[in-house]
Amino acid sequence: MMDQGKTLTAPAVQRVRIDEHDAGQRIDNFLMRVCKGAPKSLIYRILRSGEVRANGGRISQTYRLQQGDEIRIPPLRLAEPKDSSRVPAREFPILFEDDAMLAIDKPAGVAVHGGSGVSFGVIEQLRRQRPEAKFLELAHRLDRETSGILLIGKKRSALNVLHDQLRERELDKRYYALVAGRWMNPVQHIRLALRKYLTEGGERRVVVDADEGKPAHSIVRLVRRWERFSLLEVQIKTGRTHQIRVHLTHLGFPLAGDDKYGDFALNKALQKEGLKRMFLHAAHLQLPHPLTAENLDLVCDLPPELASFVEHLNRSERCDYEQ
Repeated sequence: MMDQGKTLTAPAVQRVRIDEHDAGQRIDNFLMRVCKGAPKSLIYRILRSGEVRANGGRISQTYRLQQGDEIRIPPLRLAEPKDSSRVPAREFPILFEDDAMLAIDKPAGVAVHGGSGVSFGVIEQLRRQRPEAKFLELAHRLDRETSGILLIGKKRSALNVLHDQLRERELDKRYYALVAGRWMNPVQHIRLALRKYLTEGGERRVVVDADEGKPAHSIVRLVRRWERFSLLEVQIKTGRTHQIRVHLTHLGFPLAGDDKYGDFALNKALQKEGLKRMFLHAAHLQLPHPLTAENLDLVCDLPPELASFVEHLNRSERCDYEQ
């Protein structure tokens, strides 16, 4: 029996001509984007059965699309996509833009994409704000409460290179983090393996696990130190989920305002001092341009709410270290 309030699309064969924006993408990833609402199991079933064809021939799930390909997609009964008119258009501060890519300053409190109880995020709002854009896809992710530099591909070719650069660790990504406690080492390497798991309530969490975790490497540089807090620059050599938050908390230096791994009593007190969010900001990113290889040096200043809290500490506490 169909759920009340859910309608289904009429089944029909689709024939899609591949343009430059989709060329180079794997067919399975392409189908997951085009066939909104289709479970992965269905996508791989129609690929294995040969119902999906390129230029009339059978293809495997690893086939990479070529410009000009005609893709046959069999009839699928899918839930109607959500009404995009409910997504509000939103402009974000632009740090860099050309025909290939876009770098924005993501504010805290905004997810990068919809899902997991979030109706929409940055990418949906950008698409709504730029209806003429043929292609806009996230190159990477930031936690919802993290602010700062976020990269978006405007061409499939650029996005593929950005993904390769991230995988090969060619991007120099640095964050500002304010932690509780007095960090002493000017430079410290943290190499602690991390493992993801789900709580009984279905919440995603990360823990240090030397046996079953994946390698994770952070380089911490001390920027400024007060009586109760330290401002750190953290360079991540790997991009594990919640890496900075878990590494620092594990060493006894929880991020100020972190409501998942932090010191909850301290966070409550900090709200009265003016800090009402997690102090983690993607501040600096260096990378070769994905198409021209020109060096890009992107800088994103602390947002006003974090900068003002630093000034509060400068006024209220003695600073005994400054880089």
